[in-house]
Amino acid sequence: MKRNVTLFLLLCLSMFSFAQKKQEKSISFLHTAGQDIVNETGQKIFLKGVGLGNWLLPEGYMWKFGEYGDRPRKIEKIVSDLIGKEKAAAFWKTFRQNYITEADVKRIAELGFNSVRPALNSRLFLTEDENPVYVEEGFQLIDSLVRWCKKYNLYVILDMHAAPGGQTGANIDDSRNDIPELFLEKKYQDQLVDLWVKLAQKYKDEPVVAAYDLLNEPLPINTGSADKYKHLLEPLYKRITAAIRTVDQKHMITLEGFNWSNDWSLFTKPFDNNVFYQFHYYCWNRPDHLNGIDNFLQKRNELNTPIWVGETGEKGNTIYWATAQLFQAKNIGFSFWPWKKMDTQNTPYSINKPGNWDLIAEYSKGGAKPDAELAEKIFKELLENIKISNCKYFDDVCNAVLTRVPAKIEAENYGHEGFNRSYFVVDTVSKSKFYRTAEPVKINLDSKEKEQFWSEQSIELQQSEWVVYSFESLTSKKYHLTLRASSVTGQAKLTVKINGKKVSIDMSNTTFSEIGIGDYKLKKGRNTIKILSNKNAVNVDWISCN
Repeated sequence: MKRNVTLFLLLCLSMFSFAQKKQEKSISFLHTAGQDIVNETGQKIFLKGVGLGNWLLPEGYMWKFGEYGDRPRKIEKIVSDLIGKEKAAAFWKTFRQNYITEADVKRIAELGFNSVRPALNSRLFLTEDENPVYVEEGFQLIDSLVRWCKKYNLYVILDMHAAPGGQTGANIDDSRNDIPELFLEKKYQDQLVDLWVKLAQKYKDEPVVAAYDLLNEPLPINTGSADKYKHLLEPLYKRITAAIRTVDQKHMITLEGFNWSNDWSLFTKPFDNNVFYQFHYYCWNRPDHLNGIDNFLQKRNELNTPIWVGETGEKGNTIYWATAQLFQAKNIGFSFWPWKKMDTQNTPYSINKPGNWDLIAEYSKGGAKPDAELAEKIFKELLENIKISNCKYFDDVCNAVLTRVPAKIEAENYGHEGFNRSYFVVDTVSKSKFYRTAEPVKINLDSKEKEQFWSEQSIELQQSEWVVYSFESLTSKKYHLTLRASSVTGQAKLTVKINGKKVSIDMSNTTFSEIGIGDYKLKKGRNTIKILSNKNAVNVDWISCN
């Protein structure tokens, strides 16, 4: 009997070892191949991830803070002022240990993302002394992240969000004086180069690390920094890259333009054979509007490299769905920003606001200083609330970012494959006044209430016009389909095709109403719904699959 048990245990151990080796081999180094990112076998990899903001670089807006807490060093001062230096040091160590954990990485992978972009603050890796020394804590935290990502098959893009001296002259890079001192003093450039070499030496043989993001959002125009220093940006990129290549020839490097990453006019030719370019995409217009990306697509053709969206988000599900399918259609990977923040509904996870948090927030805006004992209690609650097990999950946000059901698909979010593929309209000359203003599908603005963070919109289809929606289902299962629509002038008729199965709907109501289409089995993977106006004009607000 003992022998059988021993053999069984050995067999289990062997199977575990084989599974572990297979898992470890499933991620390989990535590199650029023309306009694609591929792995070592030549398989195309579409990087679709989340940004780990607020973890290593706290941002004031994610804390609901005002001007006295708009960047890491000011947030640190608030905590220190309220509970003392010793307790503040312990708070920050625990904060960084709790904010992103193995549980977060596991969940990111479970949800269907394949990468993370941690925002690094150079102060966590290198002191600001006259003779700076390296700080072990920062490297240990990234080591843990890399180890977890290796376990759950996620790639890591290391993002230098706050370089020594600061690269923006704004709060987001934790600068001391709102000046991009990185470009004013050579010592800061030397420190940045040395830090990147140090990181490259650590991870040169680690395939889980996909790329090095050399500088986040350098030199914005609105601060005056771009006009003064933009000519120094690409030479600095070249210097950093050359230094990295002395120790690491394998990893991709991603470059951001000046003015919040989005002005690529300085880039004329890749100076490295494993580089791709990055822009950031936020749609904050009211009424809601999808920003055009034709300039980036044109630049991609000129440079013949991949392009990538390092940050997108901070809006609502309608925009998320539209941008994700736009990027997919145009072969542009992306990273959603951020993974979680406090008291929100537009990120995958929301951190519950601690009791009496508003007292801390008011202090950051120049208000009264809370009692030390109460402040300590509030910060202790925050340390528990930031754990993913205590956060609130928003399934609708993740499904919008990943364009999958269950979801409510807004009518204006038909596909991005173009005329006669994603839509057909009779008048192709007139363009929509709202949302997708470069296209001829008529989009109506139904509401633009100022208290809302989004605009209510619908589409208008004339007789014989149609639109197509594409989306994913994780499993083959039945969903209940509902359409919210109205006729424009009275009697109308439309057809809904679910993966080719037709449903005819007669309409006479000129105000929006919800119409039950029925239960339909959707297949695992890609599905399509087509809406066709058969008779007279119809307005369509949304279609839901739940």
